[in-house]
Parts: sequence; C-alpha cells; structure tokens
Amino acid sequence: VQLQASGGGLVQSGGSLRLSCAASGLIFSSYAMGWFRQAPGKEREFVAGISWRSGGSTAYADSVKGRFTISRDNAKNTVYLQMNSLKPEDTAVYHCAAELLPSTLHSNPVSYAYWGQGTLVTVSS
Repeated sequence: VQLQASGGGLVQSGGSLRLSCAASGLIFSSYAMGWFRQAPGKEREFVAGISWRSGGSTAYADSVKGRFTISRDNAKNTVYLQMNSLKPEDTAVYHCAAELLPSTLHSNPVSYAYWGQGTLVTVSS
C-alpha cells in the first residue's frame, strides 16, 4: 500500500492550496481517508476525514471548519483537501491516512493503518 501526498508549498496568509493523496495497492473505495497534520514540536492532529460509504460523510476539526473541504474521487483513487483562508497556524506537515471499513469516522490517528509520507504547508503572515 502506498499513499502519495502532494500539493504542499509556501503560501501567504489568506491564500489557498489543494492537497492530493494518491493511493495504490488497496481497494480505495473500502477505505475511509483522513488528513492529519503535525507542526514542529506538536503532536499529530486530525484535520479532516471522509467516509468510505457512498455519499462520503465528512468530519472536520473545529479549527478548520468552514475553511477546508475534503473530497475523494474513487475512480482516481485520490483524496483531496482544499484549504482556503489559510492562517500561519495551519503551517505543518500534512499526512493522508487510510482506515479499512470503519463504522464511523475516527479522529484518532491510531485507527488508521496506512500513512503517506507527508507534504509541507507553510503559511506566511
């Protein structure tokens, strides 16, 4: 299983980025997908998740609600994170992760079996 995250970079406060995570080696439509982030000196935290179920229910951390949108394209085995109105506190390495057939979306990283290598997002003030 491989999860390849991309799309990070340097952006000014208020700007936007779209992260992508391409999955291979798994039946993508059977996995809930999550985005997590880790800033220097801080623990990894949940950002957003999307269900494996048809219709794709979503969940967001309070800190990103209304600014970030998670989506998935099962035909392309890819999950996206559209990030708008970025703030300096959004600066972190963003990781995508996959969890097999969960009954509900989980925000605890230990629930996710597979992880991508991360992509760095830097928001300047």
